[in-house]
Amino acid sequence: MKQSEIVRHLTDAELRKQLFISQLFLLIIAFLLSIFLFDTLSEWMVYWHWDSGEIFQYGVIPGLIIVSADLILMILLPKSWYDDGGINERIFKRQPLLTVIILVLLVAVSEELLFRGVLQTVFGYIPASILFALVHIRYLYKPVLLISVLFVSFYIGYLFHITDNLAVTITAHFTVDLLLALVIRLQK
Repeated sequence: MKQSEIVRHLTDAELRKQLFISQLFLLIIAFLLSIFLFDTLSEWMVYWHWDSGEIFQYGVIPGLIIVSADLILMILLPKSWYDDGGINERIFKRQPLLTVIILVLLVAVSEELLFRGVLQTVFGYIPASILFALVHIRYLYKPVLLISVLFVSFYIGYLFHITDNLAVTITAHFTVDLLLALVIRLQK
């Protein structure tokens, strides 16, 4: 059974629950891999530092640029090219704002810890960025969505490469996902 068929049989609440479970799973994988791939926890913690200017410059501003480009493409391209099977709409459309923020924060933290904090740190920028795109399996048969997620993955991976700061990549990821979730939530 294809993923889209499985998703169609889930209620919106079950779909959100699956998202929550999958993100907790990614968090667990990130922490387990960090235990095996880093000698000490402090070796991994060097990638956490709070620098407001850096976070704004390399997290918020790139997030806004990505969303702006996405919105322009959504206007210019046929809607079917951006259709993910309605999954994002079902996850975010009728949710209270706090629920949207919590879901988006969980996604940003879990994915960035795994893909930038562990995989990119150990295996490099390109493998981590490609793997990030492949994990978003529902986009593999949608060329515009696949190119978009690849671009975002490489861009955020590059931001981590130049800053070595997970706070930056989490902020960029959170900014992108939150703004796009709000667009979905506010669409009529």
